[in-house]
Amino acid sequence: MLDLAPILAGATPTDTFRNSLNLAQAVEKLGYTRYWLSEHHNMASVASSSPVVLIGYIAGGTTTLRVGSGGIMLPNHAPLVVAEQIGTLASLYPGRIDLGLGRAPGSDQRTAQAIRGSRMGGPQDFPRDIQQLQAYFSADNSTAAVRAIPGEGLDVPIYILGSSTDSAYLAAALGLPYAFASHFAPAQLLAALEIYRSNFRPSKALASPYVMSCVNVIAADTDAHAEYLSTSLQQFMMSVVTGRPAPLPPPVDDMRPLWVPGGQQAVQQMLAYSFIGSKATIQQDLQEFLHETQADELIAVSNIYDQEARIYSYRLFAEALQGVGQPQEASEAVLS
Repeated sequence: MLDLAPILAGATPTDTFRNSLNLAQAVEKLGYTRYWLSEHHNMASVASSSPVVLIGYIAGGTTTLRVGSGGIMLPNHAPLVVAEQIGTLASLYPGRIDLGLGRAPGSDQRTAQAIRGSRMGGPQDFPRDIQQLQAYFSADNSTAAVRAIPGEGLDVPIYILGSSTDSAYLAAALGLPYAFASHFAPAQLLAALEIYRSNFRPSKALASPYVMSCVNVIAADTDAHAEYLSTSLQQFMMSVVTGRPAPLPPPVDDMRPLWVPGGQQAVQQMLAYSFIGSKATIQQDLQEFLHETQADELIAVSNIYDQEARIYSYRLFAEALQGVGQPQEASEAVLS
């Protein structure tokens, strides 16, 4: 599963982090195998500006979950620093840390400039920076002038994240698993998966293509209640579309008075791959989605205002997956 660490209306980041740990402990009991955290900056609605710190917090409060980044926005960070930080986490929690990498800033351009300062480079250096990270993690780097301690020699799996076709080519060329952000950028999902699979080159890390797709999930006992809960997500996405991200609001009975001109269409397009409804409804929609995408693994994100309803949504989603009849990987809902 993916946790954006949403800040709820009327709450604080401290509340968000407590909810995240509570959620992680709950989904661990439900059989989820991964818990990924995103990187966003300068957003009043999201508290995950430091995924490395949150990964340590979640890993320290759980016992079996793989915890990782979905992802770290590599252009914001020097590869050596990422290798050292993730290496530290992988040393503290052996066999439980994943490293998902993205090329977007996770913010607006002005904020990205504030993060990077005078450091040159950016998204165009993404391929080179990934290879530099791989070198730092390699045991062969022990004779290099610059080494990642801790980090060197550790088996930290790397995943390439994308929301367009660009990263599909890169993940294929490097022979790495590919995770697509279809929870907010659905338009190019199928094209990106075709590019990735048809261009994949086997590597030491991966012998054959491995696809992960992120989807929104809002499950409840009835379709009507799930639709009601989903109005929080719709309001949240509308604030993103209008350029004024706001804390996740409580659900409403009627969205019609809240839509700005063009907002409903834009939000509906962004949320095209959303599973909203009862367990039976979601199970049917999942069957169709997995048939269409042949995804090896699903990343589930549930942005629901009420914490208990959020946990219950993940419970129903896990139960729905059990009946889909897909390979084991498909029942291991990640992140994002």
